[in-house]
Amino acid sequence: MAWRHRLVPPGVEGRDLLRACWAGTWVFTAMAVATTVFPDPMAVPIAVVSLALLALGCWAMLWAFQRALQRSRYELIGVGGLYFLAGCAPRSVRFSMMAALGVEVIVALAAASVRPFTASAFGILVPVYALGLSGAWGARHGTFPPRPSDSTIQGRSDPSRNGDDV
Repeated sequence: MAWRHRLVPPGVEGRDLLRACWAGTWVFTAMAVATTVFPDPMAVPIAVVSLALLALGCWAMLWAFQRALQRSRYELIGVGGLYFLAGCAPRSVRFSMMAALGVEVIVALAAASVRPFTASAFGILVPVYALGLSGAWGARHGTFPPRPSDSTIQGRSDPSRNGDDV
């Protein structure tokens, strides 16, 4: 049971997103193994699972981006922090989410390498799922530094003017 506490650490915020991320990762891993062993009968199921996880990951990424836009009025949010949880999440959460992403990438590449030119290639799309849920965690629970007040940046020139003094 110790490995379960590392994958979904107790007492952290957003455990529902961590559980969902690992559930999708395990379902995909099981499907990829089955497709590698039985490529013809599993062609449609692996395609359906891969495309469903891709769609869920895209939705999560868009939701995270929209939420990050709202929060960016008051906080400094970078792409690395939002989607890769760099500096905005506890180490255990970042480890868990990035481990799920790593498992998805490795399983997808291994399955597509063992069975090239088959439906296993759909698995290459799956890592968007873990990345999207990681972004959703960052947008919902991540801690980012506050945006500096306008008074601290008044002395700077407007970067959109490109040096034009009109």
